[in-house]
Amino acid sequence: MERVLLLRRPGCLCLKRGQTLEDVARTFSLPLRALVSFNGLASDPEEGQVLFLPEGDLYEVRGGETMALLSGSERSFTAKNGTKWLYPTQRVLL
Repeated sequence: MERVLLLRRPGCLCLKRGQTLEDVARTFSLPLRALVSFNGLASDPEEGQVLFLPEGDLYEVRGGETMALLSGSERSFTAKNGTKWLYPTQRVLL
């Protein structure tokens, strides 16, 4: 897995005025779906809301790789990444 991209993240952050989920995901190199799923969000968060940032290494998927190969099981992959889809060049959390 030589293409693992490492990035340290704080465990959580307090959302600032005007800051969006997309901003947070981009800043911390997180898949947006993973951020939404990890925080159980059904709507846009409000200013001052605490968001928890999932731990894990960001990895770029290569052709032929499966959820089970990357995370041990499809269930584990889905829980960490908030999606049941996997495609080459997708960035996921391991």
